[in-house]
Amino acid sequence: MKKILLSFAALSLLLAGVPIQAPAAAKNDGGAGAAAATLKMTFPRLEFDAVHPTPVEGIYEVVSGERIIYFVPRSQHLIYGEIWDAQGQSLTRARQAQMMADRIKDLPLEKALKIGAGKNEVIEITDPDCPFCRKASEFLSQRDDITRYIFFYPLTRIHPEAEAKVRYILSSENPEDAYEDVMRGRYDGRPLPDFQDNKQLEIHQEIVTGLGVRGTPKFWVNGTYLSGADLQAMEQLLDAGPKR
Repeated sequence: MKKILLSFAALSLLLAGVPIQAPAAAKNDGGAGAAAATLKMTFPRLEFDAVHPTPVEGIYEVVSGERIIYFVPRSQHLIYGEIWDAQGQSLTRARQAQMMADRIKDLPLEKALKIGAGKNEVIEITDPDCPFCRKASEFLSQRDDITRYIFFYPLTRIHPEAEAKVRYILSSENPEDAYEDVMRGRYDGRPLPDFQDNKQLEIHQEIVTGLGVRGTPKFWVNGTYLSGADLQAMEQLLDAGPKR
């Protein structure tokens, strides 16, 4: 609760003295169009996907990949943080969760590595050399009530061996066995078996990039988005079962 109060106080200080009158233009979209134009002029190097109004008048939500930041057009300030309501709920986290849930509605699951046939659906974005990805994979492999759809996104700058491992997994005659071997560290620092690359990694990277994801691990557990290997939250969602 202390963290919530501090975050709210910090946001209040940032907003102090900022006029809250909405822009006159683009009333039909809550001023988001005018705010986006101002944002482009003020921060030309900032890459963003969309701008939306927020419940706080004069502050606009800026979507950049999976991240949400805020922009105040009147004062031309960016705010990196969260907006909390009077009930102690993070509106930022709720918006991010909804935004990321919406992005998987048309996801081509047939392109993923599928493991299991349980009632719970888990979509994963993973890097085989990411220690948090391995930790989560070990947890998920111990349950028999999951259908896993795995998309690979090797972070080659920090895990130089990851790309070759992914290509090996996706090109194997039995990708599931290859995946388990790699995630258990069988080929860490050792040569991979010979394989003919089927170029499936490029398809996975295109899909992941389209989701706005830039890191690993990421999960959608029965449609609910989780960033990172939060095993406790994952277990709660799995035990609750699929949404009806």
